[in-house]
Amino acid sequence: MATIPQVKVGSTQKPMPVIGMGTSSDPPVELEIAKTAILEAIKAGYRHFDTAFAYGSEMSLGVAIAEALRLGLIKSRDELFITTKLFASFASRDQVEVNPLWQQKKLIEFCKEKGIHVTAYSPLGANGTKWGDNRIVESDVLGDIAKAKGKTTAQVSLRWVYEQGVSLVTKSYNKERMKENLEIFDFSLTEEELNKISQLPQRKGVTFASLLGPHELVLEVDAEI
Repeated sequence: MATIPQVKVGSTQKPMPVIGMGTSSDPPVELEIAKTAILEAIKAGYRHFDTAFAYGSEMSLGVAIAEALRLGLIKSRDELFITTKLFASFASRDQVEVNPLWQQKKLIEFCKEKGIHVTAYSPLGANGTKWGDNRIVESDVLGDIAKAKGKTTAQVSLRWVYEQGVSLVTKSYNKERMKENLEIFDFSLTEEELNKISQLPQRKGVTFASLLGPHELVLEVDAEI
């Protein structure tokens, strides 16, 4: 089982694992499917789960945690770090899109100066969703680095995000990909590789307006993240 680094967040006493599993799904999956995926994630080593009322995943996460306790996969709910969000805000104020093609360097630096810990969503560009694309997983630059290191393009992207000093939320219900997403702590990127990634064209991939329509509140949230 993978060992995941942890980080102190704000005034909380409980450290947060730097990689979390996202539980949103579009279209929503059945409770049993989500529960099974979360249990597999716990087996793989995930201890941080990201949910929200708007995702409709809080129930399946709760059921999965209860089952994990029953099976002895965890001894206590305290072993887990759960993040959730208010429905009206759609996204946590310290959770923003960060990946090699939307690097957010100025924002990350600003947050560091203010003592705000950033968590990256869509670290792989939300590939496979109706609002994301495959620009990251099919990037030639990232692919060449991955080949040189014996890693996948996704792992190189996740490692780059981690090296920015932020935590990240990944999303996959595939058991093997869950494990691969945790296998980013046994290598690092060179200065030359980081320089190549820094020169990649930048474009925001995920907007809430594209999902929910150009409502005033939604546009405000998009502008903030």
